[in-house]
Amino acid sequence: MYRYDEFDHALVRERVEQFRGQVARRMTGALTADEFRPLRLMNGLYAQLHAYMLRVAIPYGTLSSRQLRMLGHIARKWDRGYGHFTTRQNIQYNWPRLVDTPDILSDLASVEMHAIQTSGNCIRNVTADQYAGVAADEIVDTRVYAEIIRQWSTFHPEFSFLPRKFKIAVSGAASDDRAAVRFHDIGIFVRRNEAGDIGFEVMAGGGMGRTPAIAPTLHKFVPEPDLLSYLEAILRVYNLLGRRDNLFKARIKILVMATGVEAFTALVEEEWQRIRESALKLPEDEIARIRGYFAPPPYEALAGVSRELDAQLLQDAAFSEWHSANVTAHKQPGYAIVNASLKPAGGVPGDMTADQMDAVAELAERYSFGEIRVTHEQNLVLAHVRKSDLYAVWRNLVELGLATANLNLISDIIACPGLDYCSLATARSIPVAQRISLAFADLKRQRDIGELRLNISGCINACGHHHAGNIGLLGVDKHGEEFYQLTLGGHDGADASIGVIAGPAFGSDEIVGAIERVTDTYLALRTPGERFIDTYRRVGLKPFKERLYPAQQAAE
Repeated sequence: MYRYDEFDHALVRERVEQFRGQVARRMTGALTADEFRPLRLMNGLYAQLHAYMLRVAIPYGTLSSRQLRMLGHIARKWDRGYGHFTTRQNIQYNWPRLVDTPDILSDLASVEMHAIQTSGNCIRNVTADQYAGVAADEIVDTRVYAEIIRQWSTFHPEFSFLPRKFKIAVSGAASDDRAAVRFHDIGIFVRRNEAGDIGFEVMAGGGMGRTPAIAPTLHKFVPEPDLLSYLEAILRVYNLLGRRDNLFKARIKILVMATGVEAFTALVEEEWQRIRESALKLPEDEIARIRGYFAPPPYEALAGVSRELDAQLLQDAAFSEWHSANVTAHKQPGYAIVNASLKPAGGVPGDMTADQMDAVAELAERYSFGEIRVTHEQNLVLAHVRKSDLYAVWRNLVELGLATANLNLISDIIACPGLDYCSLATARSIPVAQRISLAFADLKRQRDIGELRLNISGCINACGHHHAGNIGLLGVDKHGEEFYQLTLGGHDGADASIGVIAGPAFGSDEIVGAIERVTDTYLALRTPGERFIDTYRRVGLKPFKERLYPAQQAAE
């Protein structure tokens, strides 16, 4: 993984000390709350309902054991013993005291971490496929390009005060999308042309929130050396023409819609040709230098098949079920990718205790070359586990409560913190997620339902990606009571789609029953081997709506 050089260390340390002075001035009253607000946001510090929240960047979701231990230390010393992993592959602390935040940032800097650009109208944390570098189906390790983009975008002088926040995702799989690329302001797929050259399909104008949109493709193949100049051209057009008079119409998706894809692409092309042959051109030696940070670990030469593993799978049914659900193919023979679920029945999606962080850091050192990945689905990954070690890893995860065999099943819920913490929320997400996961706690039932993604947002800002859930829930306030709008048919894969509102919202005490009716309808209509999203696309909304709103359908 990438390691700081002397410039990185100096930059982050200077930022910590700068913020320490700003906090001191706020504590004495020399800075008003309004004056302090943009300064704290530049350092990832939000004011929420009950306390400040600090969001820490985890670039493209990659952590070392040392870094995860530090995150656990911070949770234990300065928070309430836990952290919350987010859909941007970051971690949030919900209870830090303002006076402690400079010390927290200083500790983060000691392990090459920070909270820079995790808030504000700038380019946020660049996200990537959690299996980058190890996936059997990838074209190339996308972390190389995510790191290049991170370096280019950090403190970019033109793009620190954009019309609105800006999010970029990169995926390198040949036919899949594990990074929700099409729902980003800029989405990038690595491609290889007929000559074998690396390039990028670049999309712009995706997003969720009030106006969900799937990003259209602007360029099908941007050559590798031109990546930064093309991204810069998009950002320049947006920075110049994006709306600053209306917060709800300030995202790039609104500009793309209003301008039209063809006209917007032409504007980008014009700017790109003007700056293409500039200092933004990526030299081969610089790409190679960054790639060197992501060289494969020292794998052993192993057979692709492990007889020891095969025997364990036959002897232990629980292990076999977990292996089927949470273990993914690795491109290196004899190794596997392990997903640690942060979604136990009745738990808070994405939450992890300090003790669990310490223990997973130890597991990663023992079994995965000291490397951990964070997924945008709010789980963790051990990316380099020998097949012969899978049983031992599983037993450890069971003891830690991180071995629920529910990856991509209905209880693998994405959820934002909602009204329990967030000052923007209109309803709670966490209690609903807990009740749903308990209602579907039977793993046999979940496996029978099959792949089904359920996402929950506590407000229209859609931090819980409800638009992209096969089943999506949006919490709304109706005269002081919590209701949940239900959407169906969302999907964040390569064939992305936006969920359709099924009908009137359900009360908090009704929503679990509504989801039960949706899954029952799917089971009655599916063909053998058909996923929920495929059944929905085949039969449409109508049969689900008939089950959800029988009285309304009868009246019609």
